[in-house]
Amino acid sequence: MSYLSVNDIKTSMKVEIEGDPYVVVSNQFVKPGKGQAFNRIRVKNLLTNRSVEKTYKSMEKLKLADVEETRMRLLYLEQDAAVFMSDETFEQISVNFSVIKENKQWLKEDIVYDLIFYKGTVIDLIPPTFMELKITESDPGLRGDSASGRVLKPATLETGAKIQVPIFVNQDEIIKVDTRTCEYVSRVS
Repeated sequence: MSYLSVNDIKTSMKVEIEGDPYVVVSNQFVKPGKGQAFNRIRVKNLLTNRSVEKTYKSMEKLKLADVEETRMRLLYLEQDAAVFMSDETFEQISVNFSVIKENKQWLKEDIVYDLIFYKGTVIDLIPPTFMELKITESDPGLRGDSASGRVLKPATLETGAKIQVPIFVNQDEIIKVDTRTCEYVSRVS
């Protein structure tokens, strides 16, 4: 394992603290009027998604985490897991839905996802930022809705995700969705 001085730690680096993998959110160098300089580092636990702030003396070192990101294609869904395959090595891996958590709503076959591995085990899945999905269920916009100020309506997508769409978008249309915010972006022509 390699170690890095806290002064050299940059945002989005993966470090290991007390046996858990963290991603660095910010690293601030602090030089108080009296006393020794230190770094105030905000990190987010990759296993629990909790953010914490830690302080380290400037000469301390942090261990870089054994975290790897791999792009894999979703082959199919099973009862309690999703099966992914690497396009380069054709290696297949099954990932339990308990690891995928709320990103399960973005699972669609034949789409490439980023899988985060920690010490050889999948700990998270990151869907594409934008996805083109078909609306499977949505009520038609009623006459007068826009005049009353109601411009959004609920819709269910082919992956099961529930989002708000403009009233002019109808069932069976394909739309572009931002998976980070669960928001409608545009129609796909």
